[in-house]
Amino acid sequence: MLRAITTPAAPLPAGHYSQAIVHGGLVYAAGQLPIDPETRRPLADADVEAQTERALRNLQAVLEAAGSRLDLVLRVTVYVADVALWGRVNAAYAAFFGAHRPARTVVPTGPLHHGLLVEVDAIAAVAE
Repeated sequence: MLRAITTPAAPLPAGHYSQAIVHGGLVYAAGQLPIDPETRRPLADADVEAQTERALRNLQAVLEAAGSRLDLVLRVTVYVADVALWGRVNAAYAAFFGAHRPARTVVPTGPLHHGLLVEVDAIAAVAE
């Protein structure tokens, strides 16, 4: 059975998708942009470190609403608008995840929606 996840602690979908889907003990989280969930404003004027942290905090909120947590993240995809920013994104990502090192793919994309610099999605296990 599929279970759709919706939480106001992360930006609500602006299109036809769920923040996450839970199935078979896994959480499939949709891409999270650095958008403030309270104001719904993109952090386009913030530096890439702040954007990375906000996107990851949004991801964390979705995972928690689905019954998961950061240490159960199995795989992350990081979309970055300019590969030249990768070192800074990686540093913010490493600080956020700490010792946990999920599998990861980095995808240079060119411009992202709202002029943002980073987006993240993930697959995580549901807490037992």
